[in-house]
Parts: sequence; structure tokens; C-alpha cells
Amino acid sequence: MTETLAAIFEGHPGQMVLRELSIPRPRGAEVLVRVLGCTLCGSDVHTFDGRRSVPVPTVLGHEVVGEIVAFGETAARADLAGQTLQRGDRVTWAIVAHCGDCPMCHRDLPQKCLHGVKYGHEPLRPEHELSGGLAAHCLLAAGTSIVRLPDDLPLAVACPANCATATVAAAMEAAGELSGRRVCLFGAGMLGLTACAMARSLGAEVVVCIDPVAARREQALRFGATQVSSPEELAPLANSTVGPLGFDVVLELSGSPSAFHAAWPLLRIGGTLVLVGSVFPGAPIPIALEQVVRRHLTIRGVHNYAPRHLQTAVNFLAAHHRRVPFAELVTQWLPLSSIAEAFTLSHRPESIRIGVTPDTNPQAAPSEGDL
Repeated sequence: MTETLAAIFEGHPGQMVLRELSIPRPRGAEVLVRVLGCTLCGSDVHTFDGRRSVPVPTVLGHEVVGEIVAFGETAARADLAGQTLQRGDRVTWAIVAHCGDCPMCHRDLPQKCLHGVKYGHEPLRPEHELSGGLAAHCLLAAGTSIVRLPDDLPLAVACPANCATATVAAAMEAAGELSGRRVCLFGAGMLGLTACAMARSLGAEVVVCIDPVAARREQALRFGATQVSSPEELAPLANSTVGPLGFDVVLELSGSPSAFHAAWPLLRIGGTLVLVGSVFPGAPIPIALEQVVRRHLTIRGVHNYAPRHLQTAVNFLAAHHRRVPFAELVTQWLPLSSIAEAFTLSHRPESIRIGVTPDTNPQAAPSEGDL
């Protein structure tokens, strides 16, 4: 077996091309994995729709779980936690492979590495075409942070770990101490639901989740929210829940400018606002700087995450997936050959995540001797 199936996005909105690509031999510190599953993130859907620009042609998909097929000669044989890695291990990996030596890496921003490789966002290059999850194989670049997954962690729970769950872990770190704190978060999609569960696991006393969709508000209660509200009902709920003091932390996970306007007055003096959802250009929002100063406010932006947040995400899911219904958030799995249908299903409001699995027979994975 020397070729593998991949879904190629060539820059035409709403179109994907299925193509056979050569399976590369991993060199140096590279690692070759066979993709077991990939869930479609919101950024994948926005790219497919033409709302988000990426270098093309490209293999999309970054919420991936794979099985190690082969190691390059100098590839690390241990994961982030020091666990031994070997062929056949089920793994996930950080969305950005980083060099470890550029100014961004030295400043604890490896996700912004000046020489980084971002999975699901790279243009096709000779012998490095397979850098996204919407393919049957993926080649992990040097500098990739790998986490070996617990055997009992379901695929539907593990796939979003290296995007949604790890990003929420980074947001929680930015939010600071949550034990006994009162938290308000906007958006009950994958990020918001995960944030409800993680905030409660970190000891938050109050977790209020705001979303305009009633069904998603109901889901938020199952994921740990203590109270939910539509945007229109937020003001009276906040008044009855935290009163004039306000919330300790507000997490904006929806990307809606109106959510920012609603969140701004809710913070207490000394509170922290963490912005996560605004990853696309939008209209400028006025900020009263005098209010930031007088109210001692902290505003943090979080985009992607550092490797330690991925380890935190996997540990969190391993500890809580039996209690919190993360597996239910992947509402359907489709084969890679049905990728167009998978994107169509992702547009439905009830679809938090749609999963994609390779069409290939697991027994057909190449051995190291075949490469």
C-alpha cells in the first residue's frame, strides 16, 4: 500500500476533491500516523463555506486521533507526559508543531511559532501533503507535541481534544483561579459546553451559560451550567444571581460582537474577561478605557493553545468523560468518501460535531517495511 485517500480543499467554496496521495516515509523527527477519526471544527466549516481564507490546495481537519504507523530515525519515543510511544499507539497531537527556538516559542507562545506547522491549515508541499485530518494518513512534523491516549477514551471524546478541549484549557488558565468563583460564559457550542464542564471541575460555584438556542441551553445544564439564559433574559438573571457585584470571570466563546457588549457590564471590579470566539474579522467595538482603569479589569485573548493545555485537556476528558456526555456531541460519523455530506450535516444547528473516518480497512495500514 503506497497511496492513501485524502479530501483536498482547492479554495472553491462548498467543494472538496477526493484524491489518492503517496504515503511518505517519515524522516528525521517525523512520525507517520493512520487517521482513526477527525471531527469537523467550526473553522473547517467556515473554510469550506468560503468565509475563512487558508493557503490552498490543502487537507483540512485538525481535531484528529491517529494510530502510529512509523517513526523517523530521530523521532521522539515518548509523549508529553513521558509515556513510551510505539507503533500501534493511539495518539493525538497539538495543532501547531513548533520549533522551540524562535522568539514566540521563547515567550511561551509556541502556538504562534514563527516556523510552525499548523495541522489542517498547510498548503500541499511535495512529500508533506498529508498535514490534515481529512485523509487516511497524516505525517507529523518535527516539533509536534504528541499525547498517547488512554485505551478507554472513546474516539468521539478524544477527537475534539486537540482543538476545542485544549483551547478551553488555555482559556481557563487565562481566567485564573476559579474555585468558589462566579463565571458567565457566552455560547453553548463545543467550546461553551466544554467550558461549563471544566469550570465546574475547577470548583466554580456559579456557571451561567448564555445562548440564543433553547436546545443548546438545555445541553449546557447537562454539562455543568448551574443556570442558563437567552441573551434577552440575561440582565434580570445576572441581577438575581450575582447582583451589582458582578461576575468574577466572563468567557466569550461565541464570537458575536453583541455578546461582548452584553458581557462588558457584567464584570465585577477586578474581574477578568477572556475572549476566545472572535477568530474572524468583524466590526470594531468601542471600549471605554476609563472603565478598564477604574474597574481594574483584565482582558485576555486566547487563540489555540500551548502543548501543556493539550495534556490538561486529555487528562480532563479521561477523568470526566463517564460523567459528562461528551461522546454525544459527535452526532454522526461518515466515511471520508462522503465528506461533502459531512459538511452539509455540520451546518445543522443540532450538529455540535460531525465525525469523519477513513474508508480504508485498518488491516491495510502499511508496515514500516512497506514505506
